[in-house]
Order: sequence, then structure tokens, then C-alpha cells
Amino acid sequence: MNSADGVEEAVAAAFREEWGQVVATLIRVTGDWDLAEECAQDAFAQALDRWRRDGVPRRPGAWLTTTARNRALDALRREAVGAAKLREAAVLTRDGHGEYDDHGASGVEDDRLRLIFTCCHPALPIEARVALTLRTLAGLTTPEIARAFLVPEATMAQRLVRAKRKIRNAGIPYRVPPAHLLPERTTGVLGVLYLLFNEGYAATSGADLIRTSLCAEALRLTRLLARLMPDEPEALGLLALLLLHDARRETRVDAAGELVTLEDQDRTAWDRTEIDEGTMLLETALRRGSAGPYQIQAAIAACHSTAATAEETDWADIAALYGELTRFVPSAVVRLNRAVAVGMAEGTDAGLTLVAELESGGELAGYHLLPATRADLLRRSGRTSEAAEAYERALELVENDAERRFLEKRLAECRSA
Repeated sequence: MNSADGVEEAVAAAFREEWGQVVATLIRVTGDWDLAEECAQDAFAQALDRWRRDGVPRRPGAWLTTTARNRALDALRREAVGAAKLREAAVLTRDGHGEYDDHGASGVEDDRLRLIFTCCHPALPIEARVALTLRTLAGLTTPEIARAFLVPEATMAQRLVRAKRKIRNAGIPYRVPPAHLLPERTTGVLGVLYLLFNEGYAATSGADLIRTSLCAEALRLTRLLARLMPDEPEALGLLALLLLHDARRETRVDAAGELVTLEDQDRTAWDRTEIDEGTMLLETALRRGSAGPYQIQAAIAACHSTAATAEETDWADIAALYGELTRFVPSAVVRLNRAVAVGMAEGTDAGLTLVAELESGGELAGYHLLPATRADLLRRSGRTSEAAEAYERALELVENDAERRFLEKRLAECRSA
């Protein structure tokens, strides 16, 4: 593959597959996040020229890691960082592509896993954890991350700089924590990946309901984590959950970009490969006998994904699963989702009773889905005038344009009924 197009495709594929590994390895060796990214970028730039001349190497990742490592060594020598760091860099590999035996206390050797855990250290604000993970492991540029989270580029750049400075000044170790700390830290990592996917799957604001690239990055990173921690059932549970949701992604909006509710989606267009993989992973996780919130949410998603029609959905099972989920995640949002399931399983009045309890509690004040849920249950019960009032309240709070148009459509239907 020596054609210009072929080489560009090879470099692009290598970037998707190898960026995180190259950067992770260089960060581990140099301790300098900016230098690591600079040298990695330089290696990929060199690849475009060198691979056209010499051909695409048999192991692109090895070539890129070696090239980036040499660039980092040159920079360290020029800056006279010190003999100790140079010695560490010089023994980076046994076989020339970044593999080594420094497992540390965790027994896990992959630099990418070290990078995920470092990015998601609890000393960093949650926004910084997400942004830093996307920047260093996924290779997104600062402008891309800023667009994904709807903040100015300068704001995102400052957020990344502060996060890197915090890691350096606080001496946050670049490692997977010892085994006895893994459960606590793993929860944080899973939470960040879950948040990334959710923001892509149902954007909180902006013109588009779905940000496909963000969903894809979250899925890729979760696959990586599940592969690196195969004995962690919640990692498998999260991957199952994301796959089952992603299987329905393409049907959530129509050709015009308008929201399509779950019951109205074309189930024949759902991705059966993702559904099959998700259900298999869920079964594998549940066999470990240690159910957690992501496994329970995956079980809920499986109830939807495996129902042949909307009418065949087992809402009683879903309501029971949400009840179980509240033991792990006692949030008002989970209780709101349970209210929907109860309303579908036991009748709208039962669901409205639970919604009224949430309204009186005040925890979801300002959350547009609370009045939207009340409106939907009222609409289903035929109380259209009350439903219209609830839709009006939801419209005052919603920020996403696609959701706003959907609520306006429902409001018009209720007013004309």
C-alpha cells in the first residue's frame, strides 16, 4: 500500500488504534504530558512521508512508538533533564515497540490503563477527567473537545492545562492503583466513560440530539477497559449497557433530525449484532454473581432491545429492575425512570403518584424530563388539558433543540385534542 490515498488511510487507522498507546507510553517514560503529545503528533506526521517512501510497516504501532520515543529522547537530551530520566527512556523497550515488565502493585502492565486511571484520578474535577481522557487517550483535539462540550476553545484549553498542572504539582502517580484501591478507583473510571456516552447519546443542549463521535469514543474506551480488566463484572456490564443503547442510536431521530420515541422506533433497523454482543456480555457479567448498577441498567436495556414490539415490552420486569437499581443509585432520576415503568406496567395513575412524590421532593426542580414525564402519563390517560400545561412547563426548561421540537409537537397534539 504505497499510494497516497492508501498511506493516508493507514495513518488514519493507526491514529485510531495506536494514539493512546503511543502517548501513554511516552507519558510513563518522560512524565511530561505536553512533550508526549508533541512527540506523538510528530511521529504521525513523519509516518505520512516515510510510509509513502518505504511502505507501511508490518507493525505500525511499533514504528510509531519507536519514532516518538526517539523524538522524546532528543528533546530530553537538548533540555538536559537528567541522566536518570534518560536511562529510563533508553530501556523503554525490549523488542522496540513499548512492551515491558513493570507491572507495579496492580499486576496490570498496559500503559493505556495507567493513562485512564491517571486521567480519572479523584483529585481532578469531573469535567477535567472527561476532557483529559478524550485528549490523551482518544486523540481528540482541543477544539473538538470544546465543540463536544459546547464551551469556548480557550476555556477547554485552560481546563486541560489546569488538569495537567494538577497531576504534576500534586504528584499524582501514573499507574493503576494497588489492588486494594482498585474497586474505589474503578468506579470513578466507569463513571467517566458512562458520562461520556450519555453526553453523546442524549446531548444536554445544542442543535443535535446525538453526537455520534462521542458515543463511538466512549464505546471504544469502554471496550479497552473491559479488555484490560476482564474479571471486573461492572466493566462488562457497562460495555453491555452501551452496546444495547448504541444498537438503537440510528433510529432515535428520523431523516429530518426529529426525535423518535422508543415505542415508535423501527425495531427492524436496530443493530442486532450489537444487541447480541451486549446480551452475551451481560450474561457473562451476571454469572460472576456480583451484580452492580451497570449490570442492572444493561438488564433494563436488554428488556427493551429484545422485545419484538413495543407492546411486548416487559414493563413489570423493568419496574422491578429500577427498584433494584435504587439500592445502588438512590437518585431522583432513577426514581423518575421507575415512575415511567410503573405507569406503563400498573397504569398511568400509579406512575403519576410517583411523579407527584418527586415533584414535592424538589430534587428535580429545573429538570425538564420531570414535567415531560408527567405530561406523557397524562396524555396517555386522556387528560390532554392537564398534559398541555405540563408540556408547557417542560418547554420552559429544555435546552436541546430536537427535544424542544418534540415537546412542541406533543403540546400541539394535546391542544388540538
